[in-house]
Amino acid sequence: MKRLICLAVAAASASVAAEDRTLEHVLVSVPIHKQEADTALPVTILSGDELRRQAATTIGETLGNRAGIANSTYGPGVGRPVIRGQQGPRAITLQNNILSADISSLSPDHSVNVEALTAESIEVLRGPSTLLYGGGAIGGVVNVIDNRIPRQPVDGIDGAVEYRYDDASDMDAGVFMVEAGLGNFAFHLDGTTRETSDLDIPGMAIDEAALEAQEELLGHHDEHHDDEHGDEHDEHDEHGEEEVENTDGYIANTDSDTDVLTGGFSFHFGQGSFVGLSVSHLESEYGIPPGTHDHDHGHDEEHEEHGEEHDDHDEHGEEHDEHDEHDEHDEHGDEHDEHEHGEEEEEVIRLDMEQTRYDAMLHLQNPSDSIEAVRGFLTYTDYEHAELEGVEVGTMYNRETWETRLEMVHDAFLGNNGVIGLQYRADEFEAAGEEAYVPKTDSSELGLFLLEDFHSGDWIYEAGLRVDLVERDPDAANASEEDFTSYSISGSALWQFSDTWQAGVSLSRSARAPATEELFSNVDAMDPEEYVTHAATGIIEVGDPDLDEEVSVNADLALQWHAGESWAELAFFYNTFSDYIFLLNSTEEVDETAIYFYEQEDADFYGVELESEFHLTEVGGGALALGLRGDMISGEFDSSGDVPRLPPLRLGASLSWTGDAFSTWVSVLDAADQDNPGDFETETDGYTRWDMGADYRWTFSDNSDLLVFLKWKNIGDDEIRLSTSFLRNYAPEAGESVEAGIRLRF
Repeated sequence: MKRLICLAVAAASASVAAEDRTLEHVLVSVPIHKQEADTALPVTILSGDELRRQAATTIGETLGNRAGIANSTYGPGVGRPVIRGQQGPRAITLQNNILSADISSLSPDHSVNVEALTAESIEVLRGPSTLLYGGGAIGGVVNVIDNRIPRQPVDGIDGAVEYRYDDASDMDAGVFMVEAGLGNFAFHLDGTTRETSDLDIPGMAIDEAALEAQEELLGHHDEHHDDEHGDEHDEHDEHGEEEVENTDGYIANTDSDTDVLTGGFSFHFGQGSFVGLSVSHLESEYGIPPGTHDHDHGHDEEHEEHGEEHDDHDEHGEEHDEHDEHDEHDEHGDEHDEHEHGEEEEEVIRLDMEQTRYDAMLHLQNPSDSIEAVRGFLTYTDYEHAELEGVEVGTMYNRETWETRLEMVHDAFLGNNGVIGLQYRADEFEAAGEEAYVPKTDSSELGLFLLEDFHSGDWIYEAGLRVDLVERDPDAANASEEDFTSYSISGSALWQFSDTWQAGVSLSRSARAPATEELFSNVDAMDPEEYVTHAATGIIEVGDPDLDEEVSVNADLALQWHAGESWAELAFFYNTFSDYIFLLNSTEEVDETAIYFYEQEDADFYGVELESEFHLTEVGGGALALGLRGDMISGEFDSSGDVPRLPPLRLGASLSWTGDAFSTWVSVLDAADQDNPGDFETETDGYTRWDMGADYRWTFSDNSDLLVFLKWKNIGDDEIRLSTSFLRNYAPEAGESVEAGIRLRF
């Protein structure tokens, strides 16, 4: 109750008077909106110094403290955004308006292949405008924007080089960027290299008390449903007691190595028009925390599945047996190599991925009197990764994706501004190896969309429509091609009822076609003995080719206050799902491995988000500002209780002082206990995290400066386990640490 009162007080404080605020960021993701203030829809933007301060090794960690956004981890090598409780195919990640085209939506151990360190800005859309990028993006859209194809002419040579170090993971990260102009041509080159060791944490890696509590929940369920299952649990518990050794002060096998190189160019002509090409290559390897393989609580994008946790501990003892020999090598930083050369058949799990992406872009500015802009995108992505069990390849994933996108933005016509476009994606997915459980599948998706706004006095109205035609064609004996036609529609109104206040409301209907794994997992198995276990999650997943499309009806209410450099935004949302797709524990097993079926059930989500910043005063030659933020979300199945792995109620504040050369800040985030964890899940303790930082800038010219920055993170050395994480009982977040860096811009 006290937390809710604090949230209400923070919202009420938005009535503090201040000067007019000018928002300069032009939204790249919503082409008809010039500025954030022109839309009633909730938008989160990170750019400039704020992005530099928040940038982390994963996109989920970068955004995870913003209102309405959380981080879902699978060890420090993976961090995926959770938007309004949704992840996977319901919260998509774009790179420059085009899908990242990795396979992070397939399983929670797969990382999102975008880099925050080289981004110019990150935009997060929630609500109706997400239909520009797919009706299934019900949670939201994360668009990571860089300048790999220069959008503006470059005069001379510009560049930057940065190095940063973090002692929690012994991280060494280097970034460079160079841009040059030659006549009408502009060139871009950037690169990132990052290497980390095992992550330092406060206390023990595995929360054994939480595992025991979950075993009791699962054991009680099994006794009620199946006495044989209970006996299996007893056997596994005995194994676990005999052989599991926890690590103290660090998480083993969490080192990583990432290298990215990107180059591109553009040719500029006319007034603001250009055409360009780019190529990017990424290589990354990271480890999965011990004790998690065969313990995972289910499927990544199906974080809303109820009852799925039942299976995790059916393999509890087995998993501990498999990793026992690794725990004998507890020497921090060395266990990775020792694990790889262990004598046991089952080794630690590592992921080795590689991705090459080619982009082409055409932008025509004012090609006619009635057309403001035409934008065309064409992207080819070649992705592969190997899941390594020791030195052996368990599964090799390959995905080749072609995507094209065409947008036409028209000028005011009968009071309307709008964008009309199409999007086409052709996708070839293949998983090969003894543990491959999804057949080779070719998919195609064609989307047609329209978004219009109409200005009338103090009101801005917006309406959108999208139609998606989806085909999934598996190379399977027991399944044939599945076709879906999905319709999404949205409408919103923004009322500017004073110079500083505006209110907005939006309604939408969104539809999502089932994903490949939801339809075809283990589809060719003739009987349960032929089922193939999903190695990353340690369960058997069985798809259903007869699944219907998933439909949600969504409502947003927003109140916004902008006055000079001060602002506050409060949003309420409600999403009701029909035929929500999730994994259901069947309570059946094959060789002590739980069987899960993709099923459909109705579900409801609702919540509130607050984000604000108030310019307090000028003091000591700089500006003093106070930031307040908070969010809460609840999710329930119609007949099965709470949705698991949702973020808890969070409240945060920050105080910053910014001068001409020196700036400093301190922030606190208080997360409540997550005491509505879902069926067969344990509760997650809350935490209070303090961070602070400072930076100093030496300015040499308008385009040249040197920046030194320092961050002190998790000052209280709190044990932080994220309720959104599948591995929260095995891999907490980093303890108290210091990050330092230097950046030269020229």
